[in-house]
Amino acid sequence: MKVTIVGAGNVGATCADVIAYRGIASEVVVLDIKEGFAEGKAMDISQCAANTGFNTKVSGITNDYSKTANSDVVVITSGIPRKPGMTREELIGINAGIVKSVVDNVLAHSPNTIVVVVSNPMDTMTYLALKASGLPKNRIIGMGGALDSSRFKYYLSKALDKPINDISAMVIGGHGDTTMIPLTRLAAYNGIPVSEFLSQEQLDKVAAETMVGGATLTGLLGTSAWYAPGASVAYLVDSILNNQKKMIACSVMLDGEYGQNDICIGVPCIIGKNGIEQIVAISLDEKEKAAFAKSADAVRSMNADLKSVLG
Repeated sequence: MKVTIVGAGNVGATCADVIAYRGIASEVVVLDIKEGFAEGKAMDISQCAANTGFNTKVSGITNDYSKTANSDVVVITSGIPRKPGMTREELIGINAGIVKSVVDNVLAHSPNTIVVVVSNPMDTMTYLALKASGLPKNRIIGMGGALDSSRFKYYLSKALDKPINDISAMVIGGHGDTTMIPLTRLAAYNGIPVSEFLSQEQLDKVAAETMVGGATLTGLLGTSAWYAPGASVAYLVDSILNNQKKMIACSVMLDGEYGQNDICIGVPCIIGKNGIEQIVAISLDEKEKAAFAKSADAVRSMNADLKSVLG
């Protein structure tokens, strides 16, 4: 199995490293526009094999999309990162042109690939990739919900003082500080609702911390996070390549599901060899439905700025 990662920055390189280390794919190609940058990252990752034992072939290339041919999955991380004080929405003007160009180039060499979009604003970039490519919606996947859900589990783990891998929790809605919806009502610790252990005040605090989880890290690091985003992408790619049928919150085009149309937004999906195998319908209460509708309105508003890019 072959994976191409477009963008050799922190998120792309971490994704390549996790995929190689875990043996998720037999080949990983990292591409970047900066001369020698992807080559250096790939060489550095490859030299880990002597001490970690993986056999994945990792190579780097500068802007030569022919080397990405016949990729089973293409991950798009390219674009400028979010700077302190910058919202994801402010990235749209710059990153939209980059993502459209990448989609056109990768599909010229890998017409049957599944595309995973990481570039921000992620829901809008996923919508752009789908519209610009003309691919069926199961083959264009936005990664954000996997990352947001991992942060949700982290904050629940801290509040509960319990292992994060014993916690089941999901974030739906837009991948933004004001648009994501941590489903505290459905979160569980080893099958028991977390509301049995945490007060409503504690749950509200966890939800609030989750929603600003990305901004918190940006403030601390001076740039966007990369370890958890890279691992989240690898987790999603693993479910695709190995047909694991995992349920992962992903940004996907909705055609009536959750009462929405013509929008890419985070909902629970079954992820397998065909990409989005199924959009899972979960029963939301009235408060959650209202929050989802509000989130969709915000994402749709951002999508309106794509008119010039899509023509």
